[in-house]
Amino acid sequence: MADGVGGGPEMVSFRELARRLVAEGVVASISHQRVSQLSRDDPEFPPVVQVGRSKAVDWRAARPYFAKRKSRQGERTDLHGKS
Repeated sequence: MADGVGGGPEMVSFRELARRLVAEGVVASISHQRVSQLSRDDPEFPPVVQVGRSKAVDWRAARPYFAKRKSRQGERTDLHGKS
């Protein structure tokens, strides 16, 4: 594990990202499926790299993204923008 000082990106799979976010207390809970959904739907999501059949993201970019992200569990997103 990198110490966050210098060096290149620290690429992690969506499954590992979800595990680390919970282990470090960044979020209370999250699944790798939810990480995948956010990567598809949120234009602010950090860049994703395809590694074989898996997708990966730089931990150093993803951690701050999730730390500042406001959880909206249960919010009806299908109603946004409708009068």
